[in-house]
Amino acid sequence: DGCGHTVLGPESGTLASINYPQTSPNSTVCEWEIRVKPGQRVQLKFGDFDIDDSDSCHSSYLRVHNGIGPTRTEIGKYCGFGFQMDGLITSKSNEVTVQFMSGTHTSGRGFLAAYSTTDKSDLITCLDNASHFSEPEFNKYCPAGCVIPFADVSGTIPHGYRDSSSLCMAGVHAGVVSNTLGGQINVVISKGIPYYEGSLANNVTSKVGPLSTSLFTFKTSGCYGTLGMESGVIPDSQITASSVLEWSDQTGQVNVWKPENARLKRVGPPWAAFISDDHQWLQIDLNKEKRITGIITTGSTLAEYYYYVSAYRILYSDDAQKWTVYREPGMDKDKIFQGNTELYQEVRNNFIPPVIARFFRINPLKWHQKIAMKVELLGCQFSIGRVPKITTPPPPPQNKNDKKNDDLSDDFIHSVKTSLQTDKTTFTPEIKNTTVTPSVTKDVALAAVLVPVLVMVFTTLILILVCAWHWRNRKKKSEGTYDLPYWDRAGWWKGMKQFLPTKSAEHEETPVRYSSSEISHLRPREVPTVLQTESAEYAQPLVGGIVGTLHQRSTFKPEEGKEASYADLDPYNSPIQEVYHAYAEPLPITGPEYATPIIMDMSSHPSTPLGVPSISTFKAAGNQAPPLVGTHNKLLSRTDSTSSAQALYDTPKGQLGPGAADELVYQVPQSTAHSAGSKDE
Repeated sequence: DGCGHTVLGPESGTLASINYPQTSPNSTVCEWEIRVKPGQRVQLKFGDFDIDDSDSCHSSYLRVHNGIGPTRTEIGKYCGFGFQMDGLITSKSNEVTVQFMSGTHTSGRGFLAAYSTTDKSDLITCLDNASHFSEPEFNKYCPAGCVIPFADVSGTIPHGYRDSSSLCMAGVHAGVVSNTLGGQINVVISKGIPYYEGSLANNVTSKVGPLSTSLFTFKTSGCYGTLGMESGVIPDSQITASSVLEWSDQTGQVNVWKPENARLKRVGPPWAAFISDDHQWLQIDLNKEKRITGIITTGSTLAEYYYYVSAYRILYSDDAQKWTVYREPGMDKDKIFQGNTELYQEVRNNFIPPVIARFFRINPLKWHQKIAMKVELLGCQFSIGRVPKITTPPPPPQNKNDKKNDDLSDDFIHSVKTSLQTDKTTFTPEIKNTTVTPSVTKDVALAAVLVPVLVMVFTTLILILVCAWHWRNRKKKSEGTYDLPYWDRAGWWKGMKQFLPTKSAEHEETPVRYSSSEISHLRPREVPTVLQTESAEYAQPLVGGIVGTLHQRSTFKPEEGKEASYADLDPYNSPIQEVYHAYAEPLPITGPEYATPIIMDMSSHPSTPLGVPSISTFKAAGNQAPPLVGTHNKLLSRTDSTSSAQALYDTPKGQLGPGAADELVYQVPQSTAHSAGSKDE
């Protein structure tokens, strides 16, 4: 009467004292006899050990023996509070006896232990969780029987499980190991998430969990995709049932809950059987053999119809004629799967090992009010050749021995199909009169890889083009609509001036000066030539008939063709062809802000009294006359035919008046080069 949680599998198992992890009762005893395959040995590992040792292991203890029965020999006797058992206890044969004795005590949880064959060197117990291991990825072996009520699991696949969850119990919930058989798990540790969902799967209820620093997931074969019920890949014609519920509501409308309604997450009513008994079934034809790894079920999902199936069996077939009930390996009873506990929740059950079949049938055994459900199958393509079928000539009349042989053949085929692994190559055994029918299936792995890669490539190209277009627009906006390109700005011209002919300091700083005597000896056509000096960077243009002044370092492009200006003093006698620059040149830094005053003799004008000069004055910067700028500036002169040969000219400030000297120095006004002629000539 001292035996607690116990699962004894063919290769591994779990055992615990009564009431664990609570205090075990007084005066109880339990004895476990463990057997594995001949030729193998047993190893025992304790997950927790807390037995009263007040009387030095006299009345309360745990004893381990080699062998079973009277011939067994003792390996060790153990007791103590919080006793740490380092390492494993290993037997000398394939049989072990574990004896627990509980005397009079006031405290002590008892013990929990796991066992396996010695070839499972990485054995852990059902109490180990991810925080017990520091590696980011590791492999461990979980024993059978780790679905225990005193261990917690938070999370689900594929999001992951909280690090405080039992590794082996989470492995059962995820469907990577069987609670009946145990198995190997491949664990990957990663960063935790704020919230862990809860769900029911494989008889394990996962609870909702809060934030944790880390979580763990399992590496699997990846054969857990949906097989087409929800998506509609499986057509309605391939979903059948034993009966269909048909009824009329209060309005007289006929409602038919057909088999094709049994698609998971499909809005509307489910499939429901007309008669609720254990002979009803829902059948799915997958069109060819598939590797089926699990099933998800829900109830009616209609609040006004509280129907669901709480337990069912699974049958499968290759021809829809002969059916096989699913059983776990080594078990002689049909596997009963836990179904739903209410009409909305999705409940998952996994098949370990997977089912290889074309036809799949669900047989409800327990239900609430009526048989109603929605279903989705999990699995993948089955790409290995079918198991060979044995064909024999027409047999003679059967006897009992023949019947036994037929049963043996069926058992052999069933055993092979339920244990077949897709990651190993299966060779066809050499059996006489054997016909091998290969199963040709499409390999979708290549398409599953290429499609995401192509999508990523095209997406990347589109993003690059969009970014380049956006960058180009931003660059144009930054230059401005009326801004000059960088090669047209004054800074570039300054850098290029060093490659052009330079002007002398005399021409840059000193105005061009001519005497009246020099001018009188020149012929009219020679005057413009003599007056032409070395070209400045830019000439100052005339705009709208007024002597205008561009700002320093400005650029001015004259209009095409020849135009008259104030610089052409004699429009009736101008034999010299004007020379224009392609572009106007900017004024130097020291240039004047306003044009130089021009004083002209207008005494001969009819509207002006004789002897009274008409004076036109332009404002100059300061009291100093500006220096000469421009290569094509010419002497401006007018000769009055009614007066003396002396002409009035603009006299530079600081010099004598017009009649003070024989040779006068004149300020040449800023204007475009034109010829200066005399009317007398």
